[in-house]
Amino acid sequence: MDLSDSIVAYFEDLDDPRVENHNHRHKLHDLLVITLLGTICGADTWADICEFGSAKEEWLKTFLELPHGIPSHDTFSRVFSLLDAKAFEQCFSNWIDSLSIDVTNEIIAIDGKTLRGSGNSKQKNSAIHMVSAWAAENRVLLGQVKTSEKSNEITAVPELLKQLDIKDSIVTLDAMGCQTQIAKDIINKGANYVLSLKENHPTLYQDVRSIFQKGETTLYKKILHKQKIEKVKDHGRIERRRYTLISARDNLLFELRWPGLKGIGMVEVKRTVNHKTTYSTRYFLTSLDEDIDGFMRAVRQHWQIEINLHWSLDVSFNEDQSRVRLGNAAENLGIMRRIALNLIKQNKTRKVGVSAKRKRAGWDNQFLFDVLMGFKNREI
Repeated sequence: MDLSDSIVAYFEDLDDPRVENHNHRHKLHDLLVITLLGTICGADTWADICEFGSAKEEWLKTFLELPHGIPSHDTFSRVFSLLDAKAFEQCFSNWIDSLSIDVTNEIIAIDGKTLRGSGNSKQKNSAIHMVSAWAAENRVLLGQVKTSEKSNEITAVPELLKQLDIKDSIVTLDAMGCQTQIAKDIINKGANYVLSLKENHPTLYQDVRSIFQKGETTLYKKILHKQKIEKVKDHGRIERRRYTLISARDNLLFELRWPGLKGIGMVEVKRTVNHKTTYSTRYFLTSLDEDIDGFMRAVRQHWQIEINLHWSLDVSFNEDQSRVRLGNAAENLGIMRRIALNLIKQNKTRKVGVSAKRKRAGWDNQFLFDVLMGFKNREI
């Protein structure tokens, strides 16, 4: 079987971190492929990956060299701890670029996630924090940047934006990413933004809140605005969401306060669960001009990154339970999980969840190979 048309081809130029003059028993290519396939199939530790390789050895030999059989779990651990994480991440980025994903009108949600098990308090090593960009409708991870702490998201987001083609998309960020420089970067790349506004900008937050309070009092008379109401019923939960978007009659008035600002948004949510009702109000800054539908879509779909990326990594891949910490291994294995998740999400041949697809891949060699190759429409 030929892997030249798969993601594996994008890792061929990756430098082997082991000593050059050493007679390596195991090929780096084989180690990478076994790790990726094992990760797809539910192997979450080096011992799991070694067991996967042993169980699938005869099948793996049909397309891998395996000159000395399946490597030990210590070999997997050592090689991935030495592997250059930035170079590995670049291979992932090159693969994503090759997919030519159309992001026109796409909601690109940016948010961070901590790999909780990667820290070691005794050695005073902080847990790795990954800032990721998720294309909500394409259901694919576009890129990611590692930071040492959650507070460094402010510097990581501009670095991530440099890597991405976001032209004509709508970028969404939570309050941590509500920064003037980030807004400028998004506008300069030809995209729009919807940024959550909270008390980390106290003066601006109070000003926006006051504008909406005045609008409610006057029934928005002489205020350029649009409103829509959305009702959601799901598993005993009833929500009523009212979206309000206020636009400036003179855009310069808004843009003097914030780069590219054309509107301020408010979302009021009334939620009833088990006969208990709660209320919440959120405020937003946006470069969308009188586009209430775009604003609604951005607010709704921002949470896709939590559900389809972070939740999947925690629940389906047990990421928070991982205790891989040696060298670069935690970051590299984190990247491998995200590659596996991308491949699984893009396979449409089985209408089941991520966990079920991982099990099916472990049972069915053809399905596993199809996931690896990106065969989205093949009937099983």
